[in-house]
Amino acid sequence: MTTSILVYGLVNSVILALIAMGFSLTFGISGVANFAYGGFYLLSGYLTWMLLNYLGLPFALAMLITVAVAGLLGFLTYWVILLRVRGIALSEVIATFALGAGMLEFFRWMGFVTYEFTLPCFMKGRVEIFGVPLDYQRLFIIGIGLALVIFLYFFTHHTRIGLSFRGIAQNERTAISLGIESDWTAALSLALGSAMAAVAAIAILPLGIISINVGYDVLLIAVAVGIIGGLESVPGILIGSLILGYAQVITGMYLAPEWMMVVYLAAIVLVLAIKPSGLFGKFKELEERV
Repeated sequence: MTTSILVYGLVNSVILALIAMGFSLTFGISGVANFAYGGFYLLSGYLTWMLLNYLGLPFALAMLITVAVAGLLGFLTYWVILLRVRGIALSEVIATFALGAGMLEFFRWMGFVTYEFTLPCFMKGRVEIFGVPLDYQRLFIIGIGLALVIFLYFFTHHTRIGLSFRGIAQNERTAISLGIESDWTAALSLALGSAMAAVAAIAILPLGIISINVGYDVLLIAVAVGIIGGLESVPGILIGSLILGYAQVITGMYLAPEWMMVVYLAAIVLVLAIKPSGLFGKFKELEERV
């Protein structure tokens, strides 16, 4: 039992980190809490499914198209919706939440709620790790998570756009005075965050089903992980994912799976009451947005 908790808890933590990474990236750079994140996640799942089943595209091509479309929609979301309300925290939350809810309910109206979908696994079969059976798809997710972390490190440290991201995140006024365009950087951060939501959806959804409720669950997970660790802190996101990942597995094993979402809600309330900026947060912007 202990070995199962250790293995499944680690895998679950990687899944949570993969879900929350794009949400946290956008907030850390632009200061915008993208509450449409669950909508982008679900859109990516449905779009990939339709490209595979209606157009018969190869999986790799469908994945690339989905990631590109999600990134483009995130980019347009900033210029069309968020540009006019940026800096007004409540308006940002209302605008993005309304967009996300609208996307999810649009899928419901289109009839996607009447039957459920799933995406094909990259790799089938399973392997035993310390006597615990683990399917290859979950190992693939761990690989995707590590690849994204490495990509983000090199992107933010060795590219011009990435260095602009870091400059805006650390001190926006100084970055602007040095010639960095704040709005373009924020739009690109929203595009990258939305594209990362698509990557997470394509990797994780083969483990289950694509349904409307998944979009709301993903948003709750991303917010909970970010609040616990601190939305502007990458180490905080990783630690927050570990805490919630193991808490969720233990809850599912000793209580019931229905209690797993209660863990997220309880964690949000507890951390906001004790340290609103998160365990690794260095400032209290989150207090203004929640």
